[in-house]
Amino acid sequence: MNKNFWGQSYHLDLHNCNVNKFSKVNLNRFCKELCQEIEMKRHGKTMVERFGAGKLLGNSALQFIETSSISVHADEFFNRIFIDIFSCKRFNCKKAKSFCMIFFESRNVKSRNLYRF
Repeated sequence: MNKNFWGQSYHLDLHNCNVNKFSKVNLNRFCKELCQEIEMKRHGKTMVERFGAGKLLGNSALQFIETSSISVHADEFFNRIFIDIFSCKRFNCKKAKSFCMIFFESRNVKSRNLYRF
């Protein structure tokens, strides 16, 4: 890997999810368990807020990690969730993808991994 590596940015769009998993309690649990799965150390508590209006109303979560952050945005209207993981420490995308799909009971996922330099 390039010596100027600065970070890894992994984006997941999960479709056909179980919307019951989009609650504040579940998003909080998800962030904690994802950090364990990809071996990231949490920095502070997970922040989960509900905001928006109409089709844009939903819960979002932000978890700072020692090497950057994880953000989660739930779309209850279309049963999908969007997850972005950025870290200056490398992590296993396959583990992250599998964990996210199982947790949210997603049947379809699109993902993209980018390395930042």
